[in-house]
Amino acid sequence: MNPHPYDAVDLFAPVSGIVVEEDRGALPFHLIHGESLVAAAAWAAGEAGVDLLDQTVPWDVVVERAEPLLLHDPLCPMTPPDFLRRCAERAAVEDRIVVGVRPVTDTVKEVHPVEGGEAVGATVDRDALVAVCSPVVLPASVVADLFDAGGSLPSTDFTALVTGLRDRYGDERVLLVEAPPQARRVSSDADVAVLAALTDPR
Repeated sequence: MNPHPYDAVDLFAPVSGIVVEEDRGALPFHLIHGESLVAAAAWAAGEAGVDLLDQTVPWDVVVERAEPLLLHDPLCPMTPPDFLRRCAERAAVEDRIVVGVRPVTDTVKEVHPVEGGEAVGATVDRDALVAVCSPVVLPASVVADLFDAGGSLPSTDFTALVTGLRDRYGDERVLLVEAPPQARRVSSDADVAVLAALTDPR
C-alpha cells in the first residue's frame, strides 16, 4: 500500500535526490499510514521522478551528474510529489536554490538577556516569518560550487542549511516557495498523529 495519497507525476529533467536522515534521531523511523516517515519521504521523491542517492555518496559523484540536487527531509514525510517536482523544475530553470516553507502560526516572542537570565519581550510579527520544511533544491551550479568550497552541505539541519545558503549566495538566489499543509514538519509522535489525520486518504 502506498504511504502517500497522491498520484504519480512525471519529471522530465533528470534530478538527483537525497532523503536526509542524519541528526534526526529515531523519529524518521516512526510510522505514518503504516510506513516509516523515511519510507514515505523516499516514496514521494520517487513518485516525483527524483533519482535517489544514498547520503554517503561522495560529493564529486553528485557533481559529475550535473543535475539539480533535491534534499528531502523525512520529518516532512507527506510532502506531495507534485510539489517536489515543481520545486526541482524551478531550481533547474531559474538556476536558484528553491526552499519549501510554511507560514508560522505559533506566537513568537523576543527574548532579551538580562542579569541572572532572560526576559521575554515583544511579540514578533508572524507575517514576517516562515518555517523551513521540505524540499531544499540546489541547482547544479550550486552543487558544483559547494564541491569547490569543500565538498559538503553547510548543515544537515534544513533551517541552518538555508541560513548558510542565504549567507553564501544572497537572498535573491534563494527562492522561498510556500508548501502545502501536507508538507508540515513533525517533531513528535503527536505531530505525526496530526499529520496522519490531515493526509488520511479515506
